[in-house]
Amino acid sequence: MLSAREGLDLEGLTSDSAPVHALAAALFDAGINVRFLRDPTRGGVAAVLHELAEAAGAEVIVREADVPLSPAVRGACELLGLDALHVANEGKLLAVVASEDADRALSCWRRLGQGTAAALIGDVAGLGPTRVLVRGPLGALRLLDEPSGSPLPRIC
Repeated sequence: MLSAREGLDLEGLTSDSAPVHALAAALFDAGINVRFLRDPTRGGVAAVLHELAEAAGAEVIVREADVPLSPAVRGACELLGLDALHVANEGKLLAVVASEDADRALSCWRRLGQGTAAALIGDVAGLGPTRVLVRGPLGALRLLDEPSGSPLPRIC
């Protein structure tokens, strides 16, 4: 939407809009212990992680390098000055599963075309301060801000 509004020709970007029911069903059908499941349509991954931290009363740490971003998305975010964690994503799911089920959950999703880029991106670190931290590529931690302002309107 931003590229269209600003008249930018950002090659390689395609819509990620897709139903997510098959991703959710794959986890439940496999008997995965799902503790939290959300789509990052409104507010992006950042909004979901803050919702998780608040609901769990815990600290959440996400590893920035493990968040699967296509080169086109990474480049567009850099060009537009956006934090990819704050950009809405349709057709994606974030799940918190029991640690012993993590590898099976990834396998379930990776067998689906829509889940081929599935990755473990972080941990619920434990009870304590309700916050979300991002571990950068060099290992430094930074606080991930909650999305602010009005999110872009849904057009679906």
